[in-house]
Amino acid sequence: MMQPQTEKTPLLEVKALKKYYPVKRGLWGRAGVVRAVDGVDLTVYPGETVSIVGESGCGKSTTGRCILRLIEPTEGQIWFEGTDISRLSQDRLRQMRRHMQFVFQDPFASLNPRKTIRQILSDPLIVHGIGSARERKQRVEEMMEVVGLSKSHLDRYPHEFSGGQRQRIGIARALILRPKLIIADEPVSALDVSIQAQILNLMQDLQREFQLTYLFISHDLSVVRHISDRVAVMYLGKVVEIADKKSLYEKPAHPYTRALLSAVPIPDPDAVRERIILEGDLPSPANPPTGCTFHPRCPSCMEVCKTTPPPVKEVGEGHLIACHLDVTG
Repeated sequence: MMQPQTEKTPLLEVKALKKYYPVKRGLWGRAGVVRAVDGVDLTVYPGETVSIVGESGCGKSTTGRCILRLIEPTEGQIWFEGTDISRLSQDRLRQMRRHMQFVFQDPFASLNPRKTIRQILSDPLIVHGIGSARERKQRVEEMMEVVGLSKSHLDRYPHEFSGGQRQRIGIARALILRPKLIIADEPVSALDVSIQAQILNLMQDLQREFQLTYLFISHDLSVVRHISDRVAVMYLGKVVEIADKKSLYEKPAHPYTRALLSAVPIPDPDAVRERIILEGDLPSPANPPTGCTFHPRCPSCMEVCKTTPPPVKEVGEGHLIACHLDVTG
């Protein structure tokens, strides 16, 4: 299991999470499955930020949506504060969602264009029966100011705001219920670089103010380094390495993690670093390779990698990898 050993009580614990999509090959072909998420184990502790990184198509966004059951998982367990939410009824799940919220990647598509910002922020409170009309109005106005917007803009529509402002509204909508966990799916990837920094700093300020826990999903390793406490690296639906930020960036152990980090630009024109170029394309999740799924592209591939799934082993304190190589953190 890809889990760090600690005495803390986790807020979120994901065990053997899988999401398979059925597919049919050709008109008369046999049915198969796309293994979007294939046995993910993940633990998130109160107050920390855990990031999930990987190439496009590795299953990181699907993992986040499965955790909140926006997409129903095929198998696995999702424990939140000691409750297995993967088996809850829709009514009980709706009550639990008050404590778990989602920030979407596209700040425009995630906001209803036919509703004012006041309506968008009030709806979660109405759905969960929180407060009187006066109390809801007061909370909505306070939340606008918390995310750096004016309450005088509450009666405007989403199209009247910039991308960065719309993402602030999306964050305000997630915070309005005072959740304990926020899953943020590439929340700054659609924004300009200068705006990205503002949103990331806002999220960190809000984390301290509201004692939030983040599961942060991104493909941008520079952004992840800025905001994370621990980082999980995914490849083809599986977590291949997980470690605290310092260990992962300074001593990456898995060949895939090393290749990803070698592609991160260095803000120093005189700095020299070896670039690791991975050969071939990302395999299809409908037909993953046998053994270690990374072996067709791995520069350190051995014969055992082609036939036997790699064991999960600890190479440092809390630093876990799924690899046959004899490495140390």
